[in-house]
Amino acid sequence: MPRDPAKTRTRILDAATRLFYGEGIRGVSVDAVAAKAGVTKRTLYYHFKSKDDLVAGYLAARDQPNLALFQSWFDAADGDLSDKVGAIFTNLLKSARHPKWKGCGFLRTAAELANMPGHPAVAVGAAHKKKFEDWLTRVIAADGRTDAPALARQIVLLMDGAFSTVLVHRDPAYIEAAGQAATALVDAAGRGRKPV
Repeated sequence: MPRDPAKTRTRILDAATRLFYGEGIRGVSVDAVAAKAGVTKRTLYYHFKSKDDLVAGYLAARDQPNLALFQSWFDAADGDLSDKVGAIFTNLLKSARHPKWKGCGFLRTAAELANMPGHPAVAVGAAHKKKFEDWLTRVIAADGRTDAPALARQIVLLMDGAFSTVLVHRDPAYIEAAGQAATALVDAAGRGRKPV
């Protein structure tokens, strides 16, 4: 029975996600990904032309699920905009307390590739971060805030700064502090609402 190429590609991406997220992209070989996926190296290269392509594929596969997760946390929260933004940080804090949590895979990959700004995975990561910022801008603007793009960018900076600081100090409390700062920013911006 011939293998389903789409299922094989998904299995490779699942293996790459577990390994790259857990051990970093430089610490994982293509051979290790192929072995974890239960495919030959030749099969892996049929689906991904290079390790660079595989790394970009790993991040691209995480793009929509991550965005959907943030949106679901926001949508499920009761209260006003401040409460909903705070809920994103509260849920990130819960995630960061899990022993297998290794931070933001997009930021970690960008850090590993800092000397390779043209790498396809860097472009995927930048696009992901921009999509999140654009979504946040839209929900802030829909709430009637006067400078939604600036507020969204400040919240993104707090989130990404918290991700980085937690990795340095191994203390999830930094996410909690960033969430408090984000909700304070939203509350302060609420005073500058456009008149209805």
